[in-house]
Amino acid sequence: MARIITIVNQKGGVGKTTTAINLSASLSFLGKRVLLVDTDTQGNTSSGLGFDKNELESTIYEVLTGQCGIRDAILHTELDNLDLIGSNINLAGASVELVNVPDRERILKNAFAEVEDEYDYVLIDSPPSLGLITLNNLTAAESVLIPLQCEYFALEGMSELLDTIFLVQKNLNPELTIEGILMTMYDMRTNLSKQVVAEVKNYFGDKVYNTIIPRNVKLGEAPSFGKPCILYAPESTGSKSYMELAREVIVHG
Repeated sequence: MARIITIVNQKGGVGKTTTAINLSASLSFLGKRVLLVDTDTQGNTSSGLGFDKNELESTIYEVLTGQCGIRDAILHTELDNLDLIGSNINLAGASVELVNVPDRERILKNAFAEVEDEYDYVLIDSPPSLGLITLNNLTAAESVLIPLQCEYFALEGMSELLDTIFLVQKNLNPELTIEGILMTMYDMRTNLSKQVVAEVKNYFGDKVYNTIIPRNVKLGEAPSFGKPCILYAPESTGSKSYMELAREVIVHG
């Protein structure tokens, strides 16, 4: 049975997609069977793994709206153990189309039931919002991984996210837990980064991963080549950091 982890933060630009791609790739590199699910209309996770998002025939949109089964949407990536369900702009209309569907928050959970025995991990890259798609992700997941950038307003909006998680626990998914808080975009040259990490650790305690993801040029470059950093620049600090995170996630399990 797969561990289903949704990567979520309603703020954009905090490293969700970078984490989705590189944690998935690192887990697969360590021999774990991984399904990565892109649920963002921008489709950056899909293009970051080398797929033309506009050419995809079956995406998470078709799965959610019942136009195809989940198996029909699974794509095989360059890494043997890593599969992808892609996304593109079509997903933008899904929330409206699903508004009158019974049990609409559980569509993704029900879809996963068909394939979750075939993977060790299902990772979901969430959109930067707390709408119906993110609710589906939280309802389907066993746990939540929250990336937080090492910047001044890192904790801004966290209370809203934690309120949403609490409501999902109360009404839709009582088993949902916080997998961990991941500090991203760390700049060791600045006191601010160190202060933010200290503040977040003070607030969340042992929920904060020991691994911290640094600002790294190679991490930024890799998506334009359609590759995770472990294939694009395996010796980079970014690649090594996500490999450390993968090992930490495995131990958590």
